[in-house]
Amino acid sequence: MDRDVDELLRRALKLPPEARAALAGGLIDSLDETVDEDAQQAWEAEVSRRVNELREGRVALIPWPEVRRRIAER
Repeated sequence: MDRDVDELLRRALKLPPEARAALAGGLIDSLDETVDEDAQQAWEAEVSRRVNELREGRVALIPWPEVRRRIAER
């Protein structure tokens, strides 16, 4: 890495976690130059379906500690 990039990384790592996550997401998004409209529509439909299932009480959320425990057991 060149000096400017090293400095930028050093400064970015001092940001709070939420700001680092937003920065990382923005950088990753910038790498995806093309958008697959079919995939985008499919994801939007999937998210909408899952939100509706939650609202209607057909599914329940699992707390993160429980998910982590289940993963560790595998």
